Amino acid sequence: MPLSQTDISQLASMIDHTLLKPEATTPQVEQLCAEAKRFNFASVCVNPTHVKLCARLLQGSPVRVCAVIGFPLGANLPEVKAFEAQQAIRDGATEIDMVINIGALKDKNTHLVASDIAAVVNAAHVSGALVKVIIEAALLTDEDKVIACRLAKDAAADYVKTSTGLGPGGATEHDVALMRRAVGTQMGVKAAGGIRSLADAQKMIEAGATRLGASASVKIMAEAGAA
Repeated sequence: MPLSQTDISQLASMIDHTLLKPEATTPQVEQLCAEAKRFNFASVCVNPTHVKLCARLLQGSPVRVCAVIGFPLGANLPEVKAFEAQQAIRDGATEIDMVINIGALKDKNTHLVASDIAAVVNAAHVSGALVKVIIEAALLTDEDKVIACRLAKDAAADYVKTSTGLGPGGATEHDVALMRRAVGTQMGVKAAGGIRSLADAQKMIEAGATRLGASASVKIMAEAGAA
């Protein structure tokens, strides 16, 4: 059933319109930005190499540029992630989606995971950029997920995010609800990976997501009744 115009606008304002394929071309990025402006999405989410182009194309619009950092494996050193975030911000990004050191989390090396997140948060926040911490939930136990969320909250990150979209699984209602409980109400939760329909989006929002990452954003808006 189509949504009201208010609900359509609210849904669009929660979506990070995403293109993270390694083979993404300039025309595809240009199309991504044009679609984001048309529907007034929250941001475009792209690899760092495309940030400058997106910032130029979206200049003067409310759509933000989100860059992924340490993507998709999260195994870069904290200092490298911090530098990558700083460069993306210099190029025009105002949101940073970073992948945590997943292996360190599995090793229970919470000190390394904490310093990993803090390095990016500190680098981003000094410039006023938001940070979303990707935990790649499909690789974690529920205990791991809760620890990762609490470390992200302790580091003053702005959001926790379920998935890269390139791992073994995407967002699930279970994970979104678990992450929401772990971080409380004062922090954002981004669901990403496998959100391909309006029904998928609505389920994630009901579970506690406040931001959605999707490459099927235009299809979702069409199902919602957007012109």
